Amino acid sequence: MKLKNFILAATTALFTLQSQADEGMWLLQLMQQQHSIDLMKKQGLKLEASDIYNPNGVSLKDAVGIFGGGCTGEIISPDGLVLTNHHCGYSAIQRHSSVEHDYLTDGFWAMRQEDELPNERLSFSFVHSIIDVTDIVNADIKSGKISEVESMTRPYLNKLSQEQMAKSELNGKPGIRAQVYPFYAGNSFYLIIYKVYSDVRMVAAPPSSIGKFGGETDNWMWPRHTCDFSVFRIYADANGEPAPYSPNNVPLKTPKYLPVSLKGLNENDYAMVLGFPGSTSRYLTASEVRERMQTTNQAEIDVRGVRLEVLREKMAASDKTRIQYANKFAGSSNYWKNSIGMNEAIIDNKVLEAKAEQERQFNIFAQGKPEYEGVVAKINAAVEKAIPVERQMDYLVEYRSAIEFRTPIDLMDQMKEALQKKDKAKVEELKGQLNSAFEQIHNKDYDHEVDRAVAKALMPAMSEFLSLSELPDYYQTVTDFDAYVDNIYDNSILANRTNLDKFLKKPTVKAIDRDPSLASMRSFTDCYTKAVEKYMEVEDLTLLHKAYIRGLNEMKDTPAYSDANFTMRLTYGNVKSYEPRDAVHYKYYTTADGVLEKEDPTNPEFVVPAKLKELIQKRDFGRYAMADGTLPACFLTTNDITGGNSGSPVMDAEGNLIGIAFDGNWESLSGDINFDNDLQRCIAVDIRYVLFVIDKLGNCQRLINEMKIIQ
Repeated sequence: MKLKNFILAATTALFTLQSQADEGMWLLQLMQQQHSIDLMKKQGLKLEASDIYNPNGVSLKDAVGIFGGGCTGEIISPDGLVLTNHHCGYSAIQRHSSVEHDYLTDGFWAMRQEDELPNERLSFSFVHSIIDVTDIVNADIKSGKISEVESMTRPYLNKLSQEQMAKSELNGKPGIRAQVYPFYAGNSFYLIIYKVYSDVRMVAAPPSSIGKFGGETDNWMWPRHTCDFSVFRIYADANGEPAPYSPNNVPLKTPKYLPVSLKGLNENDYAMVLGFPGSTSRYLTASEVRERMQTTNQAEIDVRGVRLEVLREKMAASDKTRIQYANKFAGSSNYWKNSIGMNEAIIDNKVLEAKAEQERQFNIFAQGKPEYEGVVAKINAAVEKAIPVERQMDYLVEYRSAIEFRTPIDLMDQMKEALQKKDKAKVEELKGQLNSAFEQIHNKDYDHEVDRAVAKALMPAMSEFLSLSELPDYYQTVTDFDAYVDNIYDNSILANRTNLDKFLKKPTVKAIDRDPSLASMRSFTDCYTKAVEKYMEVEDLTLLHKAYIRGLNEMKDTPAYSDANFTMRLTYGNVKSYEPRDAVHYKYYTTADGVLEKEDPTNPEFVVPAKLKELIQKRDFGRYAMADGTLPACFLTTNDITGGNSGSPVMDAEGNLIGIAFDGNWESLSGDINFDNDLQRCIAVDIRYVLFVIDKLGNCQRLINEMKIIQ
């Protein structure tokens, strides 16, 4: 089916689902075509489509971008000031922290512009333009240049991106990056051109006791009292163009930034979120949902659970270790708990039943239509074959990700070959590469003894998760895993500087062949490669999904938005309370009083800094207080968000910033698979709480003065 017909069918589907209008991650370039702008206006939007997305002018999309590699950030001043979540800026805060300058614990406030800290490998990406290239892809398929399956593979999409950019007037300009993405499971394609700034500096961050208040316990939960924000700034060269870090760079003069509203909010107020949701899977069959539960989710629950237990103990015993592993722990813990919650929510929210009903309706619709008939049965048959091997692969991937120390096989193989050929020049070159590999492993955020402890806990645990036939062959012979691990961590060439220097002084093939880490890695790689080969024997689901999703939209049974793929989306809804199935009514907002109610000095997740406690007790809230004199903390909306939306601006009907999205509620953790309009909530920190902390606790009034504040 041609794209215009697909979109027409999808648009009709949209109007049949107005009762669930809050569901959907809408493509900005299709707002007019799909009439989503009309539905937004019915819910209270006071802007025009061109105010949100204008390919020929400045719009809201120019004030929002990709922060780092997996979050969203928004511009809040004409001088490139960026607001995002504390947990999005966490890795930068952690990298700048030490026992002597513990910004994780104490917070960071740049009182002057010259105090703002540069960050390696941190960037901010604006969407420059979005171009429909569906006809080009379809022409390549029709001509036989590529197959339908190949059209959705990374090599083809990368090549197409390069070909299109070679024709563009932007080609070769600073910071320009482009990528073609498939949408609607490959029923349409868009080239997205980004302008990427690589000089992004840390400006402010509250103490983690504020920015991560509640820690693991409150993660994915409501009520919340977390002031989850951090502040950065984009720098550019004198012409405002992207440039690597230089002390001569200046704050970026931005054409669009978000005004900040202190007007407050009421239940049912219009709210919209603009950001980069990472990944959703709303079009899975029931069998594929079960597959997700049994493979990816369960592997994350089991393997990360073992590692996190070790890290908790080690981090609690040492400030140095706590700082080193803070970001690693937070990232691992977040989706460990998410997987637990998702598996529970899939059952509690009867997602499998909903998917089964959708399949039943699809099968009725598909009768007599060769393009769709039998599609669901084929998907289910492929999934049944895939589950055992996919489960094995997911556990193995989690296993290797959890243990950081490993010897690079390719590098050691090259060294062995160079030694055998007596190629002295190559040997010297590889010595340098081994030195670099050692430094990469033993970096400032790695502790060899902590990693050893993780390995000792996880290696035997893996035999409880997988059968011996699914594990590396050393599981067939090792009886003492502590001794096995100690041999690797003590005697491998890259285990410590002494071992490496000894090898580099006199490298030998014999030493390489005896390296215990290398032997272990070879065994693991062989096991994983065999699993991949088995998985490749399973029928490819790409074309089946393409047909299934196209058919679902034709039968007017699903909304007209594409699954999230970390491209810019808009979601709209309302400020709203909710009632989970335990019959408790949750109010749509919390206040700072809840911070003191949750305070527990014996629990590091609920420690309240003395200054914040004093400010709350004295009611010293200034203009950030609500009408009743309390300070707002967090609030709920019905916006459809997922990972990647972290840091996204929550805006009112006029496009003013009212909060920062940072989480979802526990009851909706099946939402990436099946949206529940009654239960799904976006949790945001109220912008008044953010400004209060910057102003009253951080004493950083210079940042407040940069913003356009509406009262």
